[in-house]
Amino acid sequence: MSFLDRLLGNDQQRAAKYAGRESASDRAARKRRESYRRNVAKTARQGQAWEDRDRANERRGGWYRSGR
Repeated sequence: MSFLDRLLGNDQQRAAKYAGRESASDRAARKRRESYRRNVAKTARQGQAWEDRDRANERRGGWYRSGR
């Protein structure tokens, strides 16, 4: 038995206490994936809004309008 085992105790017993729970690294990875999906959707909405505005400008005559 090493010094750390005597100091910290049996790591298998400690790990069994947390069985079924999400690890910190798994939680961070899950949060990162959720954030990415949320940001992709937000960016897609912004891009679609820009496209809609651009098409509306083209229907009105674009950046140049004659004096009518």
